[in-house]
Amino acid sequence: MNETNETAEVKLKTHFTGTVAKVSLAGALIDIGVGQPAVIHISQIEAPEGVTLHRVEDILQVGQQVDVWVRKVKDDHIELTMIKPLDLEWREIKKGMSVHGTVVRLEKFGAFVEIGAERPGLVHISEMAHGYVREPSDVVKEGDEIDAEVLEVNRRKKQIKLSMKALQPEPEPEPEPARPASQSRERFASASAAAAGAQTARRPKKARKQRDSENAEFNLNIEEPQPTESDPTALEYAFREAMERAKQKRQEKGRKGKNVTQEQMDILSRTLDGKARQD
Repeated sequence: MNETNETAEVKLKTHFTGTVAKVSLAGALIDIGVGQPAVIHISQIEAPEGVTLHRVEDILQVGQQVDVWVRKVKDDHIELTMIKPLDLEWREIKKGMSVHGTVVRLEKFGAFVEIGAERPGLVHISEMAHGYVREPSDVVKEGDEIDAEVLEVNRRKKQIKLSMKALQPEPEPEPEPARPASQSRERFASASAAAAGAQTARRPKKARKQRDSENAEFNLNIEEPQPTESDPTALEYAFREAMERAKQKRQEKGRKGKNVTQEQMDILSRTLDGKARQD
């Protein structure tokens, strides 16, 4: 980004092409066209390869154009740097954020991705796709640009763990082929029978005995209903008493009849015996 007008919004890491306006022992004053002084400290001056920085004049001269980036923004001035800042500082890398980067190296265990941080991030082979990945080269190659999600960041160990599959939709399960209705019924029947058998087999022997004993006791306690007589009425009581009295009279009369007959039989027997002797 190159801003050269006075209305440009100055933000951290914004890139400017400025002109050296003044040089001092501690640094230089750079005109970046925003109407506000911008300074660069000697520690932020980048020397060309093979050149040793001893004095500011060894690198910068008045009127020279240089590429600079905003390092700090203060009320009275802007601090610049000639060292290109990282796209992502350690404090800016957060778990769950999405990043875009370039694959810079492949290993058996995964791929290293340059995301603009101090160190490349690692996409482990298990985080490259939802399915099985035999080798990282089956998914990416060096130079590929990818999108990934930050799984973990450890500033002390300088480690950034990334995931490609976290940003990929999960594959839908393949539908099972339709089966004929007869096969479905057979499978259902066999499954039900197997479940019933398993339930019976799992039931403890003691529980089955107790169940059988309870059933037997229940069956023994069931009695056939007995017919019950209703309570006799007053009229029935009177009728029964009358019948009893009539029965008793007949029995007494019968006994008397039997006695007379027996007596007559005795007289007749003696009479016949007497006659027999006389003859």
